[in-house]
Amino acid sequence: MRGADAAGRAVEARARAASGPGSEPADTPVVPESGADASARAGDGPVGASGAGGDATRADAAAAPRASAAESAASAPPSTDPAGVPTMFDVARHAGVSHQTVSRVLNDLPGVAAATRTRVRESIAALNYTPSPTARAMAQRRSGSIGLIQAGRPDYGPSSAALGFNEAAREAGYAVSQASMRTLDADVLRQAVHRLVLQRVEAIVLISGEREGIDVLRGIDAGVPLVAVASEPEPGLHRVSFDQAAGARLATEHLIGVGHRRIVHVAGPADSMDAAERRRGFAAALEAHGLEVRESFAGDWLAASGHAAGRRLLADGWATAVFVGNDQMSLGLLHACHEAGVSVPGDLSVVGFDDIPEAGYFTPALTTVRQDFDSLGRDIMATVADVLRDEAAAPDRTARVPELVVRASTAAPRG
Repeated sequence: MRGADAAGRAVEARARAASGPGSEPADTPVVPESGADASARAGDGPVGASGAGGDATRADAAAAPRASAAESAASAPPSTDPAGVPTMFDVARHAGVSHQTVSRVLNDLPGVAAATRTRVRESIAALNYTPSPTARAMAQRRSGSIGLIQAGRPDYGPSSAALGFNEAAREAGYAVSQASMRTLDADVLRQAVHRLVLQRVEAIVLISGEREGIDVLRGIDAGVPLVAVASEPEPGLHRVSFDQAAGARLATEHLIGVGHRRIVHVAGPADSMDAAERRRGFAAALEAHGLEVRESFAGDWLAASGHAAGRRLLADGWATAVFVGNDQMSLGLLHACHEAGVSVPGDLSVVGFDDIPEAGYFTPALTTVRQDFDSLGRDIMATVADVLRDEAAAPDRTARVPELVVRASTAAPRG
């Protein structure tokens, strides 16, 4: 990450040295260019963007002033600039739409309902907002590509969803330019967005379960639609996700249904939207049956944290069943039970979440909640297509409910 930051600062320094008084306004929307032009550029920067090959150094240097200005806009409340000149954010707020919709209207792109287009134009006139004529002229060219950013560990779920998205995009005739980062870093994420914009992608997708990534994306004026995998409501972004709370309720209701009354939860990281939704669904199911909701044991999605949580809950000795936030932590917890001589499911029933390919081969085979990550990836592409056709009318896809898979790790409590 330190190397990525240094590279980003070097690009910005070269751009500042080359920029003059004729540079375009900071809120100028950056719009798609032809596929031939896009294929000449590549995300060869520190975030590891992949796509068509080429050298993007000159393009990066030329556009870095706008990228830096967009970053500044992301860190401040959307408002007029210090000189009192209205920005795209002001137009969006006045019209009651997203700034991406304003960009599409400015660039005469399809995908905006007639009434919305009229309202945006009225707001532009009312605020006397003037966009860059150069950017508007470039808008007639389309790249046929979509940007994909994966931020976080390459776990089974996000990686599988990305594969499903790539396949669906290819079938729809789009190329995908991809940037990945093992841990979420706000500055590197901004760089990834800006580099994808330089490649003239028509939309950008973020697959990351951390709230910080959504906050960063929401604050960037990319000039193209933004679609995110996000299980919590996020105004200003188009969302795709499974109903995580509903999946957690399925797991908890299963344990209640076989007779358990003392059930605990091993939760994912505090900054994870999915983890928060699963905690919420777990608690709602217990409360609906008048059962005690104890504080969750903390985990981080990895097997080692499930093992540590398992040792703590076994030492406590209260629970007869546990709902674990994902299958990897379930594996660690099962190992803790084996070490302690605790029988599963005889002494403790265990339910996981995700249904990774190995879940059926745990000892015992794991009862879990299956998420069809391939279909999630295809939902992402379907949402992108809807947004590109008519952003104002594009629906979020967040109602798909995971499926409970019952195996050998759950049974009625003894006695």
